[in-house]
Formats: sequence, structure tokens, C-alpha cells
Amino acid sequence: MARLEAFAPQVVGLGISSDELAGLTDHFVGRAAEPLVPLTASEAAEVKGLSKFGVIRVPNPACVEVLEWARGRGIPVEPLDPTDETYAAMFTEHISYFELLRRTLRERRLSKRPPAAATAEEYVTTWHRTVAGGEGSRSFDAARDDALAENARRLSTRWGRVALVVDRERYDSVLARLAHR
Repeated sequence: MARLEAFAPQVVGLGISSDELAGLTDHFVGRAAEPLVPLTASEAAEVKGLSKFGVIRVPNPACVEVLEWARGRGIPVEPLDPTDETYAAMFTEHISYFELLRRTLRERRLSKRPPAAATAEEYVTTWHRTVAGGEGSRSFDAARDDALAENARRLSTRWGRVALVVDRERYDSVLARLAHR
């Protein structure tokens, strides 16, 4: 939070959907106890493998901490990812049935043999790159990151200083899209 404090944004853009933002705000922000979060088998395997690098919390505590930090300072937070409905439409547009099968098989393989990684950052980027290795998955990721970058640009036209917070596995892609224009 020290970097956000030093940057002093007027608004924070989060790489999550409006639906996710509402869920985090309603169930996690300012709560003494966090509710139990059900995970898919693949998510549980990813978290288990990631836990060798330290304590893991779900959802990503960075999002919750950013929301609490912003709330304490009266700074608005805007979601930058497509809504869940738009996300689903994008997914079906880019992910064919056969790509979905391949993704599922890659997730199962990773669940049994997680990536060997020296750092948590390397772990999450390798996990994502493996799951999203197919052409349709890469196309979907690009469309999702394009939408986020476009929403970030729109946000920057309304506010002076904008801080963007995205998952590590998306960072390089989003940064490249923002730098492109």
C-alpha cells in the first residue's frame, strides 16, 4: 500500500469485473471474519502449489487491501474487466469445444504435477501460460486484456491520476496494450 500512498491516485482501476467488485465489497471489505470461499479442484490445486511460497488467501488479498485502502481515503475504485455476462460471451467466442477440452486436460495435468518454480510469481505465470496455451485461449486472453486497457484509457480521461491493479499473470500483457497507444 506504500506505493499507492506515494503515487496518490485520484481513482484506482482494478482488473476485476463489476460483479467481482460487488462481491468483494459486500463480503470481504471491512469484515472481521472472511467467509469460506469454495474452490474448484483446479483452483484448490493451484493454491496448494502456491502455498509453498507462503500463506495463501482467497480471494486475492491485494484486491481486498486496495479496496480497504481506497475506502479509508475516499478514493473511488472502478472495475476494468468486462461484466460476467460479457466475459462469458467473450469466452464462448474465443474458446471452442476442443479448446475447452484441451484447457481442462491441461488443468488436470497441472493439478497432478504443478509447475516447478523458484518464486510465487514464476509459479502463477507458468500456471496461467500452461492452461491458456492454446490459440483460442491466447485469443481470449488478448480480448480480455484489450477490454481492460480500453476501460483504463476511458478512466484516465475522467481522472488525473489513475492507479491500475491487475493480477501478475496479466501484468505484462496489459502494460504492453497500454503502451501501444
